[in-house]
Amino acid sequence: MGVLEKVAAKPRVAKEAPSAPLPLDTILQDDCIAAMKSLPAKSIDMIFADPPYNLQLGGDLNRPDGSQVDAVNDAWDKFDSFAAYDAFTKAWLAEARRILKDNGSIWVIGSYHNIFRVGTAIQDSGFWILNDIVWRKANPMPNFRGTRFTNAHETLIWASMGEKAKYTFNYRSMKTLNDELQMRSDWEFPICGGPERLKKDGHKVHPTQKPEALLYRVMLAASKPGDVILDPFFGTGTTGAVAKRLGRRWIGIEREGNYIEAAQERIDAALPLDESQLKTMQANTKKPPRVAFGQLVENGYLAPGTVLTDTKRRWQAVVGADGSLTCDAVSGSIHKVGSTIQNAPSCNGWTFWHYEAEGGLKPIDALRQTYLLATQP
Repeated sequence: MGVLEKVAAKPRVAKEAPSAPLPLDTILQDDCIAAMKSLPAKSIDMIFADPPYNLQLGGDLNRPDGSQVDAVNDAWDKFDSFAAYDAFTKAWLAEARRILKDNGSIWVIGSYHNIFRVGTAIQDSGFWILNDIVWRKANPMPNFRGTRFTNAHETLIWASMGEKAKYTFNYRSMKTLNDELQMRSDWEFPICGGPERLKKDGHKVHPTQKPEALLYRVMLAASKPGDVILDPFFGTGTTGAVAKRLGRRWIGIEREGNYIEAAQERIDAALPLDESQLKTMQANTKKPPRVAFGQLVENGYLAPGTVLTDTKRRWQAVVGADGSLTCDAVSGSIHKVGSTIQNAPSCNGWTFWHYEAEGGLKPIDALRQTYLLATQP
């Protein structure tokens, strides 16, 4: 045997093919499972999923005045059986788990028709449930037949990649958004309506369009600027519009061309954080509801980046995306910052802080009153 033959050949190491760049800020027209299969593993920071609810509706539903309710009767919400729905759920969750980063998280929203089946699948897939959030609808659709309680809420499940997995939770932002109180797991928002509800020829473009304020809170709670948010059931693009406003990147997956057209037009028109305007409506109550300063920011009455001042313009504070104020080195709620800079035991931030308006300075309490008036029927 020759000398050269005694020398062991070095093992050949196959070079890993470079992964394709993520289709950021793009709507992929495809089946959600197929589209997720095209994305690289561990590439997504957060998933918000609004899957078909499998409502199992039969027949038309009419209001007492005889008019027909524009309900969900689309083909994409119909499954042959619970087993078929479960198989679909497990399949898309498996892909969701593959593409999420180890420190990523997933949010899934549903109604009583599907959320318990989805919750089981989430746990069976290896996710760890962090919270279930109850979205209490301020203005739910009545039960016109009078045969059941009014369905006044939906449930969001928030889960991490595992029991010990790290994940993003902006606790401080959530507390500040709620006027220095811990954010609870029951959130009240109105269903999507008014100018925010997309319509074509007088009809809803999508039957279950979600309010932007709901997605605003979800993203502010569980993601960071620059994070990639995936929505595998994109619909009319609420996730994309809010992600654009909050400085997040997004990927949408949607099969229906009419939804894609409406979503793209909506996202193109969305304004960045410091200019965005979100308009919502609240239900009437006997007692005016408590309003947190963060609600004004969430709903676009004060844009992040707005500069507030006291009446004598001695101090200037900048509004944060989470409803916090920053004045020099001091950050916190409108009340905390006001008391700290004055070295006072307390401060009513609603009357202390003012914003520039036509005709001069106005207290932010004026915006609170405007919000209350606008949210009453």
